[in-house]
Amino acid sequence: MKVKKFNRPSKERRALTRNQATDLIMKGKIETTLAKAKYLKSYVEKLITLGIKTYDKVVTVSKNYVDDKGNKTTREVINDMPEKLAARRAIKAKVYMVKEPRKEGEKKAQYVARMDNIKDPVVEKIFNFYAPKYAERAKEKDRKGGYTRVIKTGPRRGDAAEMCIIELIAD
Repeated sequence: MKVKKFNRPSKERRALTRNQATDLIMKGKIETTLAKAKYLKSYVEKLITLGIKTYDKVVTVSKNYVDDKGNKTTREVINDMPEKLAARRAIKAKVYMVKEPRKEGEKKAQYVARMDNIKDPVVEKIFNFYAPKYAERAKEKDRKGGYTRVIKTGPRRGDAAEMCIIELIAD
């Protein structure tokens, strides 16, 4: 497989791609050069496809807990099956782990409560938001792939590099 080099060493190139993929997944849209967007498109679509194939591979387990007072309680816990766990680890290896930003007007206590069970927001966004949405879209329209869109915006001032916006398709 031929790799686009972007005139950078391999470590810098991987870091650039991981950073842009993380931003695209978290924000839904970024602006970059056309060459980087074309490379990023296939990179992110592979991650989303991996999420689509495994997002529903979960099993519900009953676990017994004992609190400080000695009271025994049973709780239903959702665990990942081995395929989903492997996919989760593969996605974590390809993106950076960043914190979910606070929503506008959200208090710190509300933010902490919302983020209490979320360890990796980028991975959770793929499995809980994008994968179900794109799986449903694939069933309706009977097609796979095509999760991103590249829109050319014209040359950049200064070096005339072809700029574009890459975004995850919302419909």
